[in-house]
Amino acid sequence: MRVLLVEDERRLAELVKSGLASEGFAVDIALDGTEGLWLATENTYDAIILDVMLPRMNGYALCRRLREAENWTPIMMLTAKDGEYDEAEALDTGADDFLSKPFSYVVLLARLRALVRRGGRERPVALTVGDLVIDPAGMKCRRGGTEIALTPKEFAVLHGLARRAGEVVSKAELLEQAWDFTYAGDPSIVEVYVSALRRKIDAPFGRSSLVTVRGAGYRLDGRL
Repeated sequence: MRVLLVEDERRLAELVKSGLASEGFAVDIALDGTEGLWLATENTYDAIILDVMLPRMNGYALCRRLREAENWTPIMMLTAKDGEYDEAEALDTGADDFLSKPFSYVVLLARLRALVRRGGRERPVALTVGDLVIDPAGMKCRRGGTEIALTPKEFAVLHGLARRAGEVVSKAELLEQAWDFTYAGDPSIVEVYVSALRRKIDAPFGRSSLVTVRGAGYRLDGRL
């Protein structure tokens, strides 16, 4: 099995490579993000171990670039110790797993094996609601061929509605999908994002596809 290790700490990279080689892995090392992107693009790997803090291009940007290019090689991202925001951003940018530094080599090996067993993901299916197309893989949205620029949170809310197009989705369900279950802020934040979405996906196109159902939630309607 072939693995790409993108890590700028040369000594750590060599130690991990030596350990993985003894387990039968073939390991290529990249010491910065730009080299890592080039190697990941030019070669086929069973998995990529990717540090967050890298010179020339950080791990988040590298992971995002690969996913935008429809490269679905399993990625394990190495994050800062107790860096919950690092971990969240790693998953948001397309990583499949993360491991906090400093890490146990035994745990790294076990999780790498599990990652390889699961294999690469398929490209998520684009959702079509009327003439509105939501592409989860590229985090892109377009209506009638016109690209619509959305923030990550706007996209998350729209994606939650599109997955259940034609159904009423409650504010609580949208909070759970777009903010996660630990969110403890004001639930009315959903209304702010729904209003922003209407200004972007409906108003410029003369549509009224995002409907408020009083006392129940919101519905994304595909009828023109």
